[in-house]
Amino acid sequence: MELLHSVTDGVATVVIHHPAKRNAMTVGMWRALPPLLEGLAADPAVRALVLTGEGDTFCAGADISTLRDSPDEAQELARLAEEALAAFPKPSLAAVRGYCVGGGSQLAAACDLRFAEEGALFGVTPAKLGIVYPASSTRRLVSLVGPGTAKYLLFSGELIEAERALRTGLVDEVVPEGELGKRVREFTRVLVSRSQLTQAAAKEFANGRTDRDAHWAQQARGSGDTAEGVAAFLERRAPRFTWSV
Repeated sequence: MELLHSVTDGVATVVIHHPAKRNAMTVGMWRALPPLLEGLAADPAVRALVLTGEGDTFCAGADISTLRDSPDEAQELARLAEEALAAFPKPSLAAVRGYCVGGGSQLAAACDLRFAEEGALFGVTPAKLGIVYPASSTRRLVSLVGPGTAKYLLFSGELIEAERALRTGLVDEVVPEGELGKRVREFTRVLVSRSQLTQAAAKEFANGRTDRDAHWAQQARGSGDTAEGVAAFLERRAPRFTWSV
């Protein structure tokens, strides 16, 4: 039971590894995620992040046995891990196979994008355990799927299939079984080729930040990325962007 990670071609991959319990998150795993993300955010070699699960399951939620001993601590650690993932300054993508339930759905929702394999199942399940879902998590879910679907998921705890998740906005792409890894590699190659300046500013603005227009305008003026992007377009070559988070 651990979080594995690697960095290849600018993409950091974090793997939730607890196969004995469908990659359920333990207290130790919740606690380990924020410092792991902090280190990856500071690594200039990392330009994008992929979060996935070991084998054919993304994450079946929190390890329920941990809730018996210290439910308040476990819930707070889960919230802090979710917030750390949402605040990751570079593009993040959840690659979902199988079950994405409870705490797993919190982690997926905290990523910028979610790609799912056909057959994946999503559920937001605190009502099955009598848990109060955090306000920040609820708002994040509502921003993705709207209040109606958020209430359906939260009130019932029912699982929905990937196709419905796609229709409601919980998922951005659904790919055929066996092709998720290939599609994620293709898309992350696109992400790492683009301007980190554009991505970082867009992520802040999309997440609701409203007081940094002047900051990002100054960053753009001093970065050289705009001039490089225009020159590369006119010269019909790939741009070499240099600004980094």
